[in-house]
Amino acid sequence: MSKVKNMEKILSFLKDLKANNNREWFTANKKKYESARKTFEDLLNRLIPEIQKIDPSIGTPTAKECMFRIYRDVRFSKDKSPYKTNMGAYIAQGGRKGMHAGYYLHLEPGGSFLAGGVHMPPGDVLKKLRHEIMYNIDEFKSIIENPEFKKHFEEFYGEKLSRPPQGFPADFPEIDLLKYKSYTVVNSFDAAVLNQDQFIKHAISVYSSLYPFNRFLNRGLD
Repeated sequence: MSKVKNMEKILSFLKDLKANNNREWFTANKKKYESARKTFEDLLNRLIPEIQKIDPSIGTPTAKECMFRIYRDVRFSKDKSPYKTNMGAYIAQGGRKGMHAGYYLHLEPGGSFLAGGVHMPPGDVLKKLRHEIMYNIDEFKSIIENPEFKKHFEEFYGEKLSRPPQGFPADFPEIDLLKYKSYTVVNSFDAAVLNQDQFIKHAISVYSSLYPFNRFLNRGLD
């Protein structure tokens, strides 16, 4: 089966944008952007109902509610490039603004990935997650050590404390599992070699193995 043009359309636009990340080029190619964005939205419209079958707790977010803007916030960044060179969406209760563990999609030439969990939560949320893990450590370990989970995710993504988190017992046997600042896992894939049907199949396989992890984290938040 040959690659479907819609996946190519998104990656081709993002590749050109990376080489021409300025307002003049973007304005001149606004129709190409709108076409690529619409294609991404259509992809999400196929993906979201499949995720709902796995995890009904995400509710009924629309594709637009899940999609991130392409415009970068450059106020506090040394990099003043005005546009992101990826398209991303967070599929969760509340869409991209949701605070619950969910399902992330990131399309970028040479850097596409699927992810999930809770990324860089505020302190009060992180504390809830650590307590949930500490009080249910055997259940948590059974999830992250499950062969199906490990097939898709190698390790947690993000920073880790060098010392035990404040307020938690330093002698806790699995204290290393409480040191993470995020409880996020990532599955990288090569979007350039997938057509849309292959992508949906791969994403659902990954997200299915992710569901018990998200369910555990969300229980701690609820």
